[in-house]
Amino acid sequence: MLSLDVLGPGGPYRSRRQETIGDLAGKPVATLSLAPSLYVTRAIKALRRAPELPVDARIAAFAQAARAFATQSIAGLTAQEYQHTVSAVTGIPITVVREATDDIARAAERIHGSVENARPAGAVGSWRDPRARDGAAVWTRRGTVFAVHAAGNHPAVHQGWLDALALGYRVAVRPSRREPFTPHRLVTALREAGFGDDGIVLLPTDHTVADDILRHADFGMVYGGADVMDKYAGDPRILPQGPGRSKILITAETDWKPVVDTIVESISSGGGVGCVNATGVLVEGDPAPVAAAIAERLAELPSLPATDERAVLPVQPVGLARRWDGYLRRRAAGTKAWLGGDGIVDDLGDGSAVLRPAVHQLDSPFAEQLGMELGFPCAWVAPWDRDAGIRPLRDTLVLTAVTTDENLIDELVAEPTIANVYVGDHPTPWMEHGLPHDGYLAEFLMRTKTIRR
Repeated sequence: MLSLDVLGPGGPYRSRRQETIGDLAGKPVATLSLAPSLYVTRAIKALRRAPELPVDARIAAFAQAARAFATQSIAGLTAQEYQHTVSAVTGIPITVVREATDDIARAAERIHGSVENARPAGAVGSWRDPRARDGAAVWTRRGTVFAVHAAGNHPAVHQGWLDALALGYRVAVRPSRREPFTPHRLVTALREAGFGDDGIVLLPTDHTVADDILRHADFGMVYGGADVMDKYAGDPRILPQGPGRSKILITAETDWKPVVDTIVESISSGGGVGCVNATGVLVEGDPAPVAAAIAERLAELPSLPATDERAVLPVQPVGLARRWDGYLRRRAAGTKAWLGGDGIVDDLGDGSAVLRPAVHQLDSPFAEQLGMELGFPCAWVAPWDRDAGIRPLRDTLVLTAVTTDENLIDELVAEPTIANVYVGDHPTPWMEHGLPHDGYLAEFLMRTKTIRR
């Protein structure tokens, strides 16, 4: 049994209140200490008192932490043991966890370029810059302490808050109780690399204490569904990160057959559990041939335990998998099922089950199912026409537009609720370090002010 302690400003803290984390078959794997409200309050106050690490020291610490996170033993676990534990507990395929480990390490190694890309071209990084003598815009923080309620659906989400630490914020991370292993390992590596116990803390809590972390911080980021988006929509201090609802649009003048591989990769890459996985495919013309081709390819994916090297689909406890299946059946009523109509649960016989892909065809680009995002490869294929315009494409994290219509591309790029536009044969999960995911986090955390020396 692993023991995951609170990582506070005074070092590791093992609280009296602990929660047991089990694997997919229900076998206990770890105990997670939960921080009480008073401890959270004191921890945030300690972050405020902590001195700011100089920028060069921060960048060096990130490089050291990246190497340790990806290759070394941390808190008693080798990198391989950590990856196996995450896969066994969450059901995310082991190869996906391994790729996420490398992605997090690369993000940390390249953190300086990432935050520099976000800085306005006309701003300098310090009042000491010689250009400030005659007056210059200086990029500076809007606060001191940043808090994040992290998601547990994919290890790579923990790249999302690294920029805050690189920008000089002191950071408090509340891990998901579903998957606390990645943030525990990452925060430990960062503390040991130079950020120290008072530069970054890990505060696991229950739901009754969770909001205390956000309330005492200057700014925060929260992951969750539509309910979370609604809860924090009116709070200017909180940046909610909701469902991606990523989509693919294929217009009539393009041939969809050469991009079937890209569509399938967009839907199923990484187990289909990410916000960048495509859940909607809109086709100008008859969507049936596209849906049939997608379903044929997705049906070939094997059902294997998550820790198998060949696994590509997510695994969940069989009871939870059946609840997902029932939910999908209710929401898909009245649609044409090309795949998954007979169920998505493939029982592995050990208390766990693979969540098989599903493909359904809709009658309208405005069908409510296009707004659904589930924790496995599930695609909704719908017709689209020029009269519908960009309305069905709004509220999209990544849109792959397979089109040659430059006027349409202009509209898509200009639409404020579409975060990223990939034109042509590019899968929606494509990302590059240094480019914005849902905008740069620095856009939220930083500001410019005029300085003249």
